[in-house]
Amino acid sequence: MGLQIESKLHDAGNLARLKAEPWMQTLLLSEIFPPKVGGSSRWFWEVYRRMPSRSYSIAAGEDPRQRDFDATHSLRVYRLPLELPPGLLRPRNLASHMRTAKTLGNLVRSQRIQMIHCGRCLPEGLLALFIQLKTGVPYGCFAHGEEVNPSNLETCPPWFRRAVYSSRELGLLAGVVLRRANFLVANSLNTRRILTERWNLPANRVHVIHPGVDTNRYRPALKSQSDRERLGWENRRVILTVGRLTKRKGHDIMLGALRDLCLAYPEILYSIVGDGEEIGNLQRLTRELHLERHVQFLNEVDEDQLLQCYQHCDLFVLPNRQVRGDIEGFGMVLLEAQACGKPVIAGDSGGTAETMRVPDTGLIVPCDHPALLARTLNELLGDPARLEAMGTAARDWAVTRFDWDPLARQATALFDQQSRLNTNDIS
Repeated sequence: MGLQIESKLHDAGNLARLKAEPWMQTLLLSEIFPPKVGGSSRWFWEVYRRMPSRSYSIAAGEDPRQRDFDATHSLRVYRLPLELPPGLLRPRNLASHMRTAKTLGNLVRSQRIQMIHCGRCLPEGLLALFIQLKTGVPYGCFAHGEEVNPSNLETCPPWFRRAVYSSRELGLLAGVVLRRANFLVANSLNTRRILTERWNLPANRVHVIHPGVDTNRYRPALKSQSDRERLGWENRRVILTVGRLTKRKGHDIMLGALRDLCLAYPEILYSIVGDGEEIGNLQRLTRELHLERHVQFLNEVDEDQLLQCYQHCDLFVLPNRQVRGDIEGFGMVLLEAQACGKPVIAGDSGGTAETMRVPDTGLIVPCDHPALLARTLNELLGDPARLEAMGTAARDWAVTRFDWDPLARQATALFDQQSRLNTNDIS
């Protein structure tokens, strides 16, 4: 079978030239990549678009909007069917993985790929493992926290580190992929701790590179009455949450806290940006708590409207908690809010504390129950001077520590080091 890959480089002459040139060395393999939305997608986009263009290409998952998006940039992107069924035991699942691995192998050979960077442990890492076993091409894996966080670890034998996956098979596959990786990139110190302590991986193979934020785009703005009216926020104090509507994000905890806050702040509004499987439950809870006047579901919004939400809210909250091993690995939305000069509050779970300088730019609050969150919010909303000071410090913190340009340079240095190590091993 020939190379069955949709590339943004449709011209036959360009494809022939690329196959002949020697500089295509590293391939990012990720099912989650723009135009898909999400923190991981943005992380990969912001880092790899800043990489030396001659040394990197991208094998990305398919998306109905891919042609329009891929026409807007100059990255070498190849679209593959990477949304694979979990596991290999079922014949149909194995066949899907093998077909995709064969297509990927053709790309690796034609472009002379010498290193693969996997967006996740599964399925991307498993595909890279197949390539490694057949061709010797090494791979590294990104780790985001929630997908490698073991649950019920105390009941597992030492040789079996069960993650949040739904079966022993997937947990075992994940363990093999992680152990065979030449290096791992953790999005937080907390994720690194999970990899080294719970998966028993060597510390010298696990490196931390935090996600970042575009501080030129995400920046403070003067309050605009017209923007607030378009958002439906006129004359309201607004608490904002941005993120997929899943249990671990804790929107229900914030709704419980909001019921108490309404007594002290009758004009308060909780605006929720995002969509997901919990939308029905959250809307039902809003009605049960009689909070319809105080809750706004904006669902998915475009980039410009999202920026306005950050810039014109009064306070950003991500009330995350751990749910059956599912954690918030980092929390890029907390960086985006701080870059816009907003104080933040996050749950005491996963890597969210690493996004802020507690207590100067934000606060960490246990969010298993709403009472403590309500008390913290009440204190902050009642102290405008503190909110303003925290917002100013938040902007400085985001610019100094999390701008994408220095983080991309850090990633480039790490990847160059790993390439040299691989070259030395081969020689």
